[in-house]
Amino acid sequence: MTAPTLENSRVKLSLLDLSNYKHLETIAQQKDLIYYSPSDISTSEKLRDYVQLAVDGYYHKIVIPFIVFDKATQTYAGSTRFGLINWKNKLLHIGWTWIGHEFQGTGLNVNMKFLMLQYAFESLEFEKVEFRIDDRNNKSRRAVEKLGATLEGILRRDVPMKDGYRRNTCCYGILKEEWPGIKAELLKIIG
Repeated sequence: MTAPTLENSRVKLSLLDLSNYKHLETIAQQKDLIYYSPSDISTSEKLRDYVQLAVDGYYHKIVIPFIVFDKATQTYAGSTRFGLINWKNKLLHIGWTWIGHEFQGTGLNVNMKFLMLQYAFESLEFEKVEFRIDDRNNKSRRAVEKLGATLEGILRRDVPMKDGYRRNTCCYGILKEEWPGIKAELLKIIG
C-alpha cells in the first residue's frame, strides 16, 4: 500500500511517520487539544507512541496516517488519518484528527476532510466513510454535520477515556451515492 499525498491550495496531507512527527510536538502539548479522545499525546514519548501505533496500522494496511501542513501559514498544523480500513467491504473511518487551536475555525479542517473524502470515494472507490465522535464533542459533531454526514446512531458507553469515563460515541456516515451532492456543496465552501 502506498500512502497518497493529498493536496490543494490550502493544505497538504502526507504520510505521518517516525521521521516527521517531531514537527507536531509543540502543537500536541496544547491544553485540551484532544480532550475527547482516549489517546494521550501530551508528552514527546506519548506522541511517539501514538505515531508508532499509527505506523503499525499502516504496515498492516488498516490505517493511513497523515501529517497536516497548512499552506496559508507555512506550518505544520496537526494530524488526521484513515482508520479501520476494510478493503473487502470498501468502508473506512476518517478521524483521529487534531489541529492546533490556532488553526481551528480557519477553514483548514474542511479542506482536509474534502481531500480525504474525495480520495476515499473517487480514488479508492469505497462505498462508505464513517466518523466516530464523542457525544459531548459538539464542535466536532457540528463540523462533521456541516460536511454532510448523517448521524446513524449512538454507541452507548463504548470507549473508555483516560480519566475512566466511558463515552458515548456518535456514528456518522456518508455513502458513495451521497458524495456527488456533498462534493458540490463543499466546493462552494472551499472554492
